[in-house]
Amino acid sequence: MSDKLLDGYKRFKEGYFAQNRDKIREMAQHQKPSYVLITCCDARLEPSLIFDTEPGELFVIRNVANLVPPYETGGSYHGTSAALEFAVTVLEVPEILVLGHSRCGGIRSLVTEQDKLQPDSFIARWMSIVAPVAQLADPDKLDDIKTFNRCEQAAVGFSLRNLMTYPWIAERVETGTLKLNGWHYNIYTGALKHIHDQDTISIIVEEDAQN
Repeated sequence: MSDKLLDGYKRFKEGYFAQNRDKIREMAQHQKPSYVLITCCDARLEPSLIFDTEPGELFVIRNVANLVPPYETGGSYHGTSAALEFAVTVLEVPEILVLGHSRCGGIRSLVTEQDKLQPDSFIARWMSIVAPVAQLADPDKLDDIKTFNRCEQAAVGFSLRNLMTYPWIAERVETGTLKLNGWHYNIYTGALKHIHDQDTISIIVEEDAQN
């Protein structure tokens, strides 16, 4: 199966790499991304394709359901927090975007499978970051995709709120050197919505199909 990836690499090396050798060599000396993009590890999402960006523009942090845990110094492993700290305090990236998406498996597990997951499950513990989101789902409408869209969008709002618990993020936001934004991308329709907070949502790009 890896042959497909190796074939793709050869096309990249002979195509894009060869055609952009000077740009890539310059980029290899330092990175100066314009955005931190926190998004889901869902294989259907490809940020550089969705936003038509070049290598080096996005500092991408991926995890299950594009969550930002609240700031805390206990525990042992803080992958998302460490990536945020590096991007903000070392690279000084000026904008953080939280990108949620439709048909998110993490949100669906929180809403419909919470009782089925083992208490020590990595997924259950991770999704507990946005546990209140499950309360937004109408138990009589769990077959309605809009139910999950609402929960996915609310989860983006929670992540925006959690970002402000990091002192080095809050300080920069308050001084105007860092911006925070939340978006929800609908895989099925192509719609993009701006999540201002947990309750306020506006449409950036309209849907071109239902669901």
